[in-house]
Amino acid sequence: MRICFLCSPVLLVLACASTASSPDTLDAGAAPVVSGAIATVQSNAGVAGTVEFVPEGEMVRVKVELTGLEPGPHGFHIHESGDCSAEDFTSAGGHFNPHERQHGSRSDDQRHAGDFGNVDASADGVVSVELEMDVVLDPAAGDSVIGKAVIVHANADDLKSQPSGAAGPRVACGVISPAV
Repeated sequence: MRICFLCSPVLLVLACASTASSPDTLDAGAAPVVSGAIATVQSNAGVAGTVEFVPEGEMVRVKVELTGLEPGPHGFHIHESGDCSAEDFTSAGGHFNPHERQHGSRSDDQRHAGDFGNVDASADGVVSVELEMDVVLDPAAGDSVIGKAVIVHANADDLKSQPSGAAGPRVACGVISPAV
C-alpha cells in the first residue's frame, strides 16, 4: 500500500494505490510515516518565523527561527487546535495535553505533550534555537502534533503554574503541517 500525503493545515489525505514493492510500501496496519513537519509562525504584531520538526531516531529536533519578539524569554508551546484565526490566538485552545498530565518543563517526564518551555529572544528580538523533544509526528496518532498550533507567549513560562505556566498573552501562532 503506497501512502501519499496532500498537505495543508486543514486537509490531510491518505491515498492508497500501487501494489508494487518500494521503500514507501507499508504492511497493512502500519502507521503512516512523515519526513517531518513545519509551522509558519506569524502575528499581527510583527512576529514571524518557522518551526521545523525533524525526526532523528527516537526524538524530534525542533528548529525554531523567529523574529520580531521583545527581548527575553517567551513561553513556547504546542496548543490543541490548529486554528490561528482569532486575533488573540485563543482559537488554538489550551496546551496540547492528550495524556492529561500536569504542566511542566520540557525536561519533565510528566508534562503536557505541548510543554516546550521557553525560548529566549536576543536584544534584537531574534530566536534561533534547536530543541530535542519526544513528540509524535504520525498524523494518524491521537497524540501527534501535526494539525496542532505552535504558540509563542508574551512572557516567560514559569514551568510550574497550572494549567499553563502563566506565560501571558499569545503573541504569535502557526499551524503544524506535514513537511512537503
